Amino acid sequence: MKNAGKFFLYILLIGFGFAIGTSANFLNSDPDKTDSVDETHIQPVDESMAEDLTSEEIKTINLFDNAVESVVYITTSTIQRDYWSRNEMEVPSGSGSGFIWDSEGHIVTNYHVIKDADKATVTFSDQSSYQAKLIGVAPEKDLAVLEIDYKSRKLKPLPVGVSETLHVGQSVFAIGNPFGLDYTLTTGIISALGREIQSQSGRPIRDVIQTDAAINPGNSGGPLLNSSGKLIGVNTAIYSPSGASAGIGFSIPVDVVKWAVPDLIKYGSIQRPILGIELLTNQQMADRLNLNGALIVNVTKGSGAEKAGLKGTSRKSNGTIEWGDIIIGVNNTEIKSNNDLILALEKHKIGETVKIKVSRDKKELEFEVPLSGNN
Repeated sequence: MKNAGKFFLYILLIGFGFAIGTSANFLNSDPDKTDSVDETHIQPVDESMAEDLTSEEIKTINLFDNAVESVVYITTSTIQRDYWSRNEMEVPSGSGSGFIWDSEGHIVTNYHVIKDADKATVTFSDQSSYQAKLIGVAPEKDLAVLEIDYKSRKLKPLPVGVSETLHVGQSVFAIGNPFGLDYTLTTGIISALGREIQSQSGRPIRDVIQTDAAINPGNSGGPLLNSSGKLIGVNTAIYSPSGASAGIGFSIPVDVVKWAVPDLIKYGSIQRPILGIELLTNQQMADRLNLNGALIVNVTKGSGAEKAGLKGTSRKSNGTIEWGDIIIGVNNTEIKSNNDLILALEKHKIGETVKIKVSRDKKELEFEVPLSGNN
């Protein structure tokens, strides 16, 4: 009986302690507070499930989560033949980034990412890989379009924004694969607008976006996004003595991309509106003539330029050269060089008529010239 009494007292004490602990937890609990969870697996993150994050952090996390499915990692290789065995070998040649342009399997990247490559492989964030076919290039804009067989997966194109209305100081986000480290997000602001960089063809790319968001080798071809997650540029270059990010990166504005990519998909190259003329390309001669415009060397027969009355360079019977018209304006745009003329015409469409102002025999004349296509 004595042992039974002790056992009963022991059970009573345990029950009493459990009741006190339960009531204490109830009194100290916050009815609005949820159980803690692993926030790294929240998709998407929101205010109620991430109390330690600021609203801006949550917005950035959600932006990355929404965009990462649209960004790809591109690896390239070349085919080389062994000198002794004559066997062909696939040799890695480089890597970069890209993004889904549309639901039909088109991937946009930089031209310099796939330049000289014999093979390109596109890898998605879920690590699935696809062989890509090169369908269009624009070295003068450092843009290229790849195509994959998209039927085995549902593609998520990036929403496309506008670069014309950008402002210095607004936030930007770059996603890419720097140094082969997959799917890296860097943030910053637009540091400057209207920059000019040289393209792979040597022709300038104008109105380039400058950002301090870290852009390193491997980021090339990846998207630059605004705070709404919309595409505003394609990351293309960095300014750095060491080769790593020095806080100055450049992106091709999306307005240029929107203009170029449809042509690359349809034709394989940019369909430029042209006047039907040949220009003086000898820079030494242009310097000797102290040119301040684009000198016409030849006018193509049957072209809009010939029909309008533009004049090319010719040689007189006595052997002296009679210089042609010097184009100094297109509509309201001043022309000081060949590149100025090419970039001015890019703003117009094939079939449009533009006003061409020329200098002829020290007189200024104006002609209306219909634009034709380059192919």
